[in-house]
Order: sequence, then structure tokens, then C-alpha cells
Amino acid sequence: MELSPSAHVDTFCRDRLPPFEQWPELLFELPELTYPDRLNCAQALLDDTVERLGPDRRCLLTPTEQWTYGELRHRADQVAQVLTEDLGLVPGNRVLLRGPNNPWLVACWLGVLKAGGVVVTTMPLLRADELSELHEISRPVVALCDHRFLDELSTARTPGARILAYGGTGHDDLTAHCATKDGVFTAVDTAADDVALIAFTSGTTGRPKATLHFHRDVLANADTFSRHIVRPEPDDLFAGTPPLAFTFGLGGLVVFPLRVGAASLLLERATPEQLADAVAEHQVSVLFTAPTAYRAILAAGLADRLAGVRRCVSAGESLPAAVWEAFHAATGLRLIDAIGGTEMLHVFISAADDDIRPGATGRPVPGYRATVIDEHGDPVADGTPGLLAVKGPTGCRYLDDARQTSYVRGGWNVTGDTYVRDQDGYFWYQARSDDMIVSSGYNIAGPEVEQALSTHPDVQDCAVVGVSDERRGMIVKAYVVLRDGVADGSATVKALQDFTKQAIAPYKYPRAIEFVPALPRNASGKIHRAELRRWARESAEAAAPAPAAVGASAFPSVAVERRVEWSDTDAAGHYHFSSVLRWAEAAEAVLLRRLGLGGLFGSIPRVHFEADYLERLWFGDTVRIELRVEKVGTSSLHYAFDVRGPQGLAATGRMSVVHSAATAKGTAPWPDDTRRVLCEAGPQAPESFGA
Repeated sequence: MELSPSAHVDTFCRDRLPPFEQWPELLFELPELTYPDRLNCAQALLDDTVERLGPDRRCLLTPTEQWTYGELRHRADQVAQVLTEDLGLVPGNRVLLRGPNNPWLVACWLGVLKAGGVVVTTMPLLRADELSELHEISRPVVALCDHRFLDELSTARTPGARILAYGGTGHDDLTAHCATKDGVFTAVDTAADDVALIAFTSGTTGRPKATLHFHRDVLANADTFSRHIVRPEPDDLFAGTPPLAFTFGLGGLVVFPLRVGAASLLLERATPEQLADAVAEHQVSVLFTAPTAYRAILAAGLADRLAGVRRCVSAGESLPAAVWEAFHAATGLRLIDAIGGTEMLHVFISAADDDIRPGATGRPVPGYRATVIDEHGDPVADGTPGLLAVKGPTGCRYLDDARQTSYVRGGWNVTGDTYVRDQDGYFWYQARSDDMIVSSGYNIAGPEVEQALSTHPDVQDCAVVGVSDERRGMIVKAYVVLRDGVADGSATVKALQDFTKQAIAPYKYPRAIEFVPALPRNASGKIHRAELRRWARESAEAAAPAPAAVGASAFPSVAVERRVEWSDTDAAGHYHFSSVLRWAEAAEAVLLRRLGLGGLFGSIPRVHFEADYLERLWFGDTVRIELRVEKVGTSSLHYAFDVRGPQGLAATGRMSVVHSAATAKGTAPWPDDTRRVLCEAGPQAPESFGA
């Protein structure tokens, strides 16, 4: 392998690329992935689009302003002029960006690239210590920061970096400097394989990993996932919630719309309710966000606000089939599920339209290949859980990091996710293979939270795990050993949470804290995280409402038996997510039939399903599914279930459904007689399936 002659005068990034033998195999099998040797992705996204479609098209919108393509090009060129003429930037220098999603952040991103620099976009919520670590790794020479987010950056350790604010009114603000420039700049003639951006991803060791992506990589994701799955049109308006520091947001809100001449609505902050309102007000047609947001929009009864949307993309965490079905029932839209990664820059497995199978992530995006392997790197049989491995036109290149050989194995990018591939080539998510916690679409490294907590003077020892949560998918739970004499009450919990929010980005703080006398450790002294996860499951079970006594006001329940069939497990006794879902649904059908409510089954869409797998099951085993109603809401019904096999409890989980009247798009309250049955019917007679 040989790289093209670089335009970078500062060779920091190219010097720190991993050795070629540690790279993944790169595939350029589609004609649209044939790029010239000299390529500046900002010029391709902005200048070429202006030349093709004209400068007067709408480009970037906010709730209060609108920029055309011509205005964005003018301001991006001004930024490039300030960087090169006033700050002495040379090609290859790194520029750190910090700010919320708004047009000036996009202008800075494009301006850095046009000047031949390398963009290092950071989350606006990061604290000083986190920014110091990112600076230490990437060594930017300039930092462009939204004027409202200067405090943490100003106190961070950033030797050698000139900090310049933007968006303010001061005479030294970037916008004031830009006003002195004519906005005419010729993009640096970078190589297609010059590094364009450094994107950080959390490492399970707590130290962030810096991924290096080329100019051609930025376009490759637009020419694969966006072109073949999202299929944007020039008149589309994109919107979403992911920050531009997440490559999911960078693609969905900047690269993909610019590639086709579409527009993007940038929202600095938006709750799911605010997002739904903005979508309706501005007539958004393409939406990018996490399953958590789609679920919250449904729960708030705001599905009708998405009436004008034609494409909804979901990524950042697993999309349960129940949420897909509920969203489709409420809106008529087919959610596009997807998995990507910072190492790959964007999405590599997905499906759209009639190719979607609810519950499955999808199939490899055109231009990519995917397989499932064992720990030795050998492919496993379809239906067998294993490690997801992918390759395509993009791939992992860590900046000077020994973890490169863990992610890239035998030419494949091994993502750290456990998947099952079915006989039709669809990939079904099972779990994370490492200790990463994915909460509301955010990747949170447990060790980073532990490190922050451990610096509190009241904490003697601590450990963090992810636990299931209905709203966020997972939350961070901390087990804490306090120092002698420290009270273990709610005041201490709040103090530790507030302390963590100040030490690291607030979304990483532990939403649950449990005080324990000691942490479980193995023989080598390492924390036994599997035991902590067991503790978390048991705590959740203990906190669940106890079933009401028979004869009093008692929620209904039922037990259903059946045999495990060949299709339910693989040869190792691993049973599939879809099997547990089928068993729970079968029990639900029996329960509703016994209650005289059989007509509800299949007409009340699921909005949540989760399961924890505890013991293996084998072909021929008899399993007992114990389903019980735990709560009856105004228009919702919440179940809990246990699956018991010959060795005891094999799985446990929860399922929620909502009532939707036949003529309504949203939810409808339970009729009084139905509610009475659901609240008072008590245990029902068990049913056997061929046991």
C-alpha cells in the first residue's frame, strides 16, 4: 500500500497512522467510490454543489435564521482566510472546534478543511480535564469555540493552542475577524488520503481513542449509506439531535444534505417534544435521532407532528422491534435502523423500506461487507451469536494507539458488538461485547465515570455498570464503597452525582448509586463486572411491585409451558432474542384470551421490550413463561415475565404496550370495563404447549 503525496506541511497525523499491516482491508467496489487522487472534501461538498445548483438555495436553517449555500461558502472561506492569514495555520495543523449545532460551527468545520487543516470537533458538554486529554492526544494549534462555552476550554490544559471565540460581539471574535476578509479562498489541494478529521470515541479503558479519517472517507459515507439507504433529494430538509462531534450527527446533518444540495435545520438543544414541534413547524422531511427520542415522541402523543417526514433514521443504540412496530402503527413511517461507529465514520449495516425486518439492524450497506466471527476470527454459522466484523471503503485507523490490533483483526473491523446473522443475511443485535454503556444514544465508558467518582473525598472504592432502563435503553449505575463515617443517604447520592457532572460531561453521570461494603473482585484483584451486573438485576427484581393477593385487587398473571424447538436455539444452547419475544407474546395471547380480551392481542402495539439472559436452554427442554401485569396506565399496559428452564430462571424481562383506538393515530384511554379486568382479574389458569 502506498499513500498519495500529502499536501500537509505539518505531518503530525500521517506520521501517527498505524502501520499498513494493521489496517483493515479497504474495498472500493462501487463506481461511485472511485475518487481522484487530489480531493478536498469541503470543496466537493460546498463549492461543487454551488457550481452545480447555484448559490441561492437554502442550506442551513435555525429557528431564527437561514443561510444559503452562497452565504455558507462565503463564511467558510472567510474562516479559512482568518486561519491562514491571521493565525498562521498551515496544512496538516489540527483545529479544535467546540460548540453546539449551529451554522457557525459548520462554517468553521468547512473552513478548516478548505485551509488544509484537520478538524477535531468536540462535544460542547465536555469538562476541562476531558478537553485537556483530547488536546494532549491531538495537539491542536488553534481552538475555535462558541463564546458561550469558553469557560471549560479556558481552564483546560491546552499549551500551544490559540483560542478564538465565535458568535459573540467582541472585537477579537472570529466573526469580527471574518468581517475583514473578502471571502474568496481557493481550497488547498489535499490528497484524497490526507487526514481530514480526528474523531474521538470512548475507550473502555477510559482513555479516548482518536480515529483518523481521510477526505475520501467523508464522501464515501455519503456515497454508500446516504445514497443507497437514506436516498435524499435536493429539496429535503434534514434535522436531528446528534451533536456534530458525533460522526452520526456530522453525516446526517452536514455531509449528507450538502452532498445532494439539500438543507439542514440545526437545533442547539431539543427535547423529544421540542424536536417534534420543530419538525412540524419547519416541515422537516429527513430525521436523524436515537430510539430513545422516537420512543419519547410516541409516549408524549406527538406522533402526528411527524406527518411531513418521509425518512426517519435511528442509530446510536439498539432499536427494539416493539418500538419499530409502535412507531409504524402511529405514523405509518418505517424507521430506518442502522449501526455505525466512529472507527468506520458512519453507518455500515442498515435497511430501508420493504427490505426492513423489524428487530433486525439490516444487511450490509452497498459498498460494505459484514460477517460474524468467533474469538479466533473464524466465521460462525448463521444463527450463532458472535462478533460483528465489517469492511468497506472506510475503516479503523487509530492515532498512535496500541488498541488498533484489537479493533482490526485479519483485515476486518471488529466492532465490539455481538450479532447473529440469519439465513437471509440480516444481522440481529444481541449485546455489546465490551463494557461500553450506551445510554440514550451516548457511548459512555464505565472506567471514565469510575475515575471521576473516585476523586471525591468520600469515595473509597467504586465501580460502574450499565443497567437496563425503559426510557434510555441503559443507564449508568455506580456501586460505591464510602469512607468510614460518611452517611450513605440520599444527600450523599446527590452530592456524588453533582460532583460527577462537574468533573465530566453531565450525560455520563451515574443515574443510580448503590452503597456497598465492598466490591466483588476476582483472584487477580480485578473487579468482577458480571457479578455487579447480577447485583443490578437482583436489585431491579427486588424493587418490582409484589403481586397482589388473590381475592383482593390483583393484577392478572398466567403461566404458559412449551418445549424449546430447534429454531429457538443454536448448537451452544444460546436462544435468540426473537425466541424470548415469541414466548412472551404467546403468554400475552393466552392471558388476554383468558380475560375475555382476546381481540386486543395484536392491536395494542408494543413500545418497549427488554430481556436479560441468565441460563442456557437446549432443544427439547420444557420452559415455563410466567407473565404478569405490573402496571396499568391511562392507555398503557406494563408486563414483567420470567422464563424458567430445567436449571431454574433462564431469562427475565419486561414488555409494555399501548392502547390505540381503531380510528386514532395516537393512544386512547382504556375503557372502564377493560381497565377493571386488567386491574382485578388476578392469576389465571396455566396453559401447556405440548409439554
